[in-house]
Amino acid sequence: MNLVRGYWEAKDTADKLDAEIEKKRKAGYPLTNIIFEDTQTAVLYQHGQRIFSVDMKSPDKLAELVLQFFAYIEPEIEEFEHAVEEFKERVPDLAEGLKKRIDVAHRTNTKFKQAFAEFFELCQTSLNPNISQAAVDEMLIQHILTERLIREIFDNPEFVRRNVIAAEVEKVMVAMTSHSFDRNTYLRDLDRFYVAIEHAARTMTDWSDKQYFLNTVYERFFQGYSVKLADTMGIVYTPQEIVDFMCASVAEVLEKEFGEKLWSEDVYIIDPCTGTGNFIVNLIRRIPKAKLEAVYKNRLFANEIMLLPYYIAALNIEHAFFEQAGKYESFEGLCFVDTLDLADDKQGELEFMTEANSERVARQKAAPITVVIGNPPYNAHQQNENDQNRNRAYKVIDQRITDTNVKDSSARLRTALSDAYVKFFRYATDRLGERPGIVSFVSNNSFVRGLAFDGFRKHVAMDFDLVYHFNFKGNARTAGEQRKREGGNIFSNLIRTSIGITLLVRRRSKGSPRINYHAVADYLTAEEKRQYLHAHSSIGAVDWTQLAHDGKNNWIAGENEEEFAGLLPIGLKDGDNAIFEVYGCGVASNGDAYVYDYDAEKLASRAKQMVEDFNAQLDRWRRSGNRSRAGELVLC
Repeated sequence: MNLVRGYWEAKDTADKLDAEIEKKRKAGYPLTNIIFEDTQTAVLYQHGQRIFSVDMKSPDKLAELVLQFFAYIEPEIEEFEHAVEEFKERVPDLAEGLKKRIDVAHRTNTKFKQAFAEFFELCQTSLNPNISQAAVDEMLIQHILTERLIREIFDNPEFVRRNVIAAEVEKVMVAMTSHSFDRNTYLRDLDRFYVAIEHAARTMTDWSDKQYFLNTVYERFFQGYSVKLADTMGIVYTPQEIVDFMCASVAEVLEKEFGEKLWSEDVYIIDPCTGTGNFIVNLIRRIPKAKLEAVYKNRLFANEIMLLPYYIAALNIEHAFFEQAGKYESFEGLCFVDTLDLADDKQGELEFMTEANSERVARQKAAPITVVIGNPPYNAHQQNENDQNRNRAYKVIDQRITDTNVKDSSARLRTALSDAYVKFFRYATDRLGERPGIVSFVSNNSFVRGLAFDGFRKHVAMDFDLVYHFNFKGNARTAGEQRKREGGNIFSNLIRTSIGITLLVRRRSKGSPRINYHAVADYLTAEEKRQYLHAHSSIGAVDWTQLAHDGKNNWIAGENEEEFAGLLPIGLKDGDNAIFEVYGCGVASNGDAYVYDYDAEKLASRAKQMVEDFNAQLDRWRRSGNRSRAGELVLC
């Protein structure tokens, strides 16, 4: 955050330092963290108090003073950091307490049951037909825990009443609190956290600082509140350097390849997974005031499926417009909807949460989108397979991937193609239709080299004329020297996959696509990578390497690949020109930890324990009233 951390007041030797300090004190100079010096003596004030003065000819004393000066942390920020960590620890307990109160309301509160039933039906028809009651309960909990933050940080007390989705959620909460439940009293334990945030927010006058600040709160909230939700939705905010680069690059390509501006009448832009709205905010700031209102009202769109980031996105975007245009306008281009559902034409017949939100969705679906930009979630699998927390299936998009990427892949194992970011690339390509346009995503790097992605690469080359890929490495799933070479992750240590920015351009020119590639150096830290990207303002400032697109849909050939391709294969799925006639994936226990070991006694003990654990869980399940033909395991 760009906060003032201290001041340095230099005087000349003709001045009397103590007298000058007194003048500055009376003039209202901030004495929170300031050095006064006259080239001979340096005096440090902190917290309004004179800490010490030193002879500037003494290197050790001067170094001590300077170190203390730079080590100073504003009380509000220090308090905020402590409070955020405390909140992260406390929020699961508070959320669990709220869940119990909601459970009671489900059983005993007639008004709440009626309001919830209506809201639940809206969520099923609008967001996810398979959404559970527990998931909708979580939305209510998010709303209760964060509504005060939204009001206070943005100084926008009318938001809940005015926002089309917040107002609908609030109806359910009003019904719940009608029976002797006071949310303010319940949340009193979080006052320290709320007050610390509010104090820190007041120290910020620049909106970009507030935006970064709130993104941090948002990320920490979900780290503490719902690890599973963070897993499936890939919750982590996009570093500003990435947002700047992508938005600047889109503006550059529009002008260079199409002779258009961000504000041209035939340029329609969508962020399909907007998070807290950072991409749209950045684009708004690039549009001249005279052109902004028309773009804002008619040609700018964004979608979000999670309640808290949807709230923050609405506030961020609307405030960015207010700053640029000098007046407030609700952002009608923001929809509370699952973008991947919109690939299904039948969804057009459904109501999306509220009539106002449905109108927004209908207007968006009718728009001739020419630019798709954003940061889609990327995770093919849940972190813990026991969580029953898998990514949701999407009938239309999944079938499109099967008909394209999967069909044209030579790989046998293609589960990586179920990654959410692959679905968003497919959505974005199909959303352009046959129109020229641009797709720009920051995502997992796996498609650049992965064997399972040969079909993906083939269709990217078929659908676009220009490909730019900026590789930031950072794969934490490697080991040894390779792990060191990957360096830090440009996002944060919460992301373990290698990251890259991809920009795809469709001009519909004839000929092979031009694939441009650039990778950061090895061993760089996360901060060094962000600085490196900042130094390259857009794709025009990057030294690209042009890659060949070979007949096997490889972009980056492995070492000795041609020589390897000439060798006799061990086995082939189709054909008999191989060492072995029988083709298969071999022994696949899918439970090697239980059935393989070098020590027979250890293996037997572990297998026995697995059987006992299974039978104990089966017995517990039966005692809970379930009936099944499932039998007990027997160790043979």
